Amino acid sequence: MLITNSTLVTFGKENRVISDGAILIRGERIVDLGSAVELTAKYPEEGVLDAQGKLAMPGLICAHTHFYGAFARGMAIPGEAPQNFCEILERLWWRLDKALKPEDVRYSALVCLVDAVRHGTTTLIDHHASPNAIAGSLDTIAEATQQAGVRACLCYEVTDRDGPDKAKDGIVENARFISEMQRRADPLLAGTFGLHASLTLSDETLEECASVAKDLDVGFHVHVGEGQADVTDSLKKSGLRVVERLEKLGILGPKTIAAHCIHVDEHELDILAETGTRVVHNPRSNMNNAVGTADVLNMLDHGIEVGLGNDGFSNNMFTEMHVAYLVHKLSKSDPRAMGADQIMQMAFAHNARTAELFLPGGLGELSVGALADVILVDYVPTTPLTEGNLPWHIIFGVDGTGVDTTIVGGRVLMRNKELLTLDEEGICAKSRECASGLWKRL
Repeated sequence: MLITNSTLVTFGKENRVISDGAILIRGERIVDLGSAVELTAKYPEEGVLDAQGKLAMPGLICAHTHFYGAFARGMAIPGEAPQNFCEILERLWWRLDKALKPEDVRYSALVCLVDAVRHGTTTLIDHHASPNAIAGSLDTIAEATQQAGVRACLCYEVTDRDGPDKAKDGIVENARFISEMQRRADPLLAGTFGLHASLTLSDETLEECASVAKDLDVGFHVHVGEGQADVTDSLKKSGLRVVERLEKLGILGPKTIAAHCIHVDEHELDILAETGTRVVHNPRSNMNNAVGTADVLNMLDHGIEVGLGNDGFSNNMFTEMHVAYLVHKLSKSDPRAMGADQIMQMAFAHNARTAELFLPGGLGELSVGALADVILVDYVPTTPLTEGNLPWHIIFGVDGTGVDTTIVGGRVLMRNKELLTLDEEGICAKSRECASGLWKRL
């Protein structure tokens, strides 16, 4: 397939903007790119997909999400509104996840995947919880991601909050799924080891998880310092702050994703940097939960590769970029804080390296040999568009609602805004039915 008549935005080490560009895709990878004139002449027999002047960009990556939370949209929580993060967990999320049945798990994933494909998000790292439907839950989500055609890394959230038997069930589900993914070596699907957070995990459970993960040669996907309660609990349990405790118990390292990292101090940042642990920033969720703003600029200065996730918000990752760009200026009362170029580095280069811990290399850029995960986006620049000012065009002008075409591994998942792998109308109808039943069970 030869994509022609596009403005190529390559990202990667040598970020280029190529007017009237073209991309040749064979199999799952890009085998050539350059000017449309040159490639059309070079490959006259190739089938052509006319981009009609749209931006051609790498597919977006979400480094931390929760498909299972989809049915919370519009849901009324019985009683008084939660006043803090712990109440949000106890009265919203820990009620919702307990009410999930296997069919709910499937359709909450599918509606998120519709959203992802529509907004050009082609790789997602999910963190799942369904305490009363643990066994096989990751297979259910995997089937949905494969139906959609996107790339995904999945895990189950191990926690002690529902008792020792369910904690063990969560460990078994992670180990089973990871082993199966390692055996299959599917370029679209992988597994890692999920943990909820320090505040709901005992030393004994963490030690058991560390032992199982070591045998599987995997790291973890865990919430770290999302709320102050995580710090308070860790100090009470161990006399250590959250990052210190997790390091002592063998959880951190270059294969581990630490989501949030809001309530961490300088020593903890040093530990995260020294262990090579990857951090994922989720600004919309953090604002919504009023838990604070992670000091991402300080993390980057420590050499920590911070990526960008949505923590279960919509899969329009362009919106997450916009919010990340703005919230740090507000938080620091400094309009110079957080450049658009730093946001692009997080969303593309850092997210790609995080995803490549689990999935094939060649994500987050358009280059020869890269995976053919490509999106075409309607955007007519009203000022000159160059390599130097591209990040600011994306922050101030480009949005996921402009995505016209989504391609993963050379397979077209959406064209002219028409979904080709998912029945959006049918999925949404079934989702409303499932959500209504779940709400009644709360």
